[in-house]
Amino acid sequence: MVTVRKRRIGKEDFFYLEHTIRNKGKVEKKEKYLGKIIPKNIEKIKQDFFHKLFKEKWFAQLDKIKKNFTKEYNKLPKTAKDKYFENFLIKFTYNTNRIEGSTLTLKDTANLLKEGISPKNRPIKDIKEAESHKKLFYTMLDYKKDLTLHIILYWHKLLLQDTDKEIAGKIRSHQVAIAGTDVKLPSPIEISPLLNDFFKWYHKEKNKLHPVELAALIHLKFVSIHPFTDGNGRISRIMMNFILHKKDFPMLDIEYSNRASYYTALERSQKTGKEYIFVQYLIKRYVKEYKRYIHKK
Repeated sequence: MVTVRKRRIGKEDFFYLEHTIRNKGKVEKKEKYLGKIIPKNIEKIKQDFFHKLFKEKWFAQLDKIKKNFTKEYNKLPKTAKDKYFENFLIKFTYNTNRIEGSTLTLKDTANLLKEGISPKNRPIKDIKEAESHKKLFYTMLDYKKDLTLHIILYWHKLLLQDTDKEIAGKIRSHQVAIAGTDVKLPSPIEISPLLNDFFKWYHKEKNKLHPVELAALIHLKFVSIHPFTDGNGRISRIMMNFILHKKDFPMLDIEYSNRASYYTALERSQKTGKEYIFVQYLIKRYVKEYKRYIHKK
């Protein structure tokens, strides 16, 4: 967290921004001199200072991941590339649905999506949602245009049309809440203007922000609008991976085993309005997932 510190030198006060970061197991203090008075635009200055430090800490690692992943991926024959996406799909489908309550195991998901073998004694809804997510995933990979509300509604329809046809591809018209949290979600009347703001922000920032940073913010902002009755988390994670894939970064699978920390980071960002709590969480997970590409020469 960036804080304002006051120091007295002689008979005068001087103000500084201060932020501590952990780097290779060591805590480092970063400072920025403000002057003898706190500027009126202090919040903007704090934000810019944090983003500068954030960029210095993470972006070189993220770019190295992209470089080495792309180099490795481009050497693969087509069959190996297809296998890569199939393996990612199975893990991604298992985890994204398990986070939302699916009872399918990873083995169930693999047998279903690879071999077409339906698991016994599992809810038909869980089976159909896994199959629908497979269709959605490959549709997303093949989509070459930009994010629009139209395509997001279509993706949502693909996801839920076989299990919740009544709400599939439709913006909700009623209030919803998330069990286990006191985060207040937008009312139905707020959704349309919030979506308009979301796409204005996206088109303004999509070529300015780092792609992994952009993907994390898209996930956070969209799931916070919560425009659907159900499927908001899964669609947000698909949107996140659409951006990563479009920008030639490896996609990210948020594992069910990390569900608690994932939800905690989301909730903290939503409650405080500090988006970079979640962004930093997601980037840390991303770097941990792909650290082999950072150390690769």
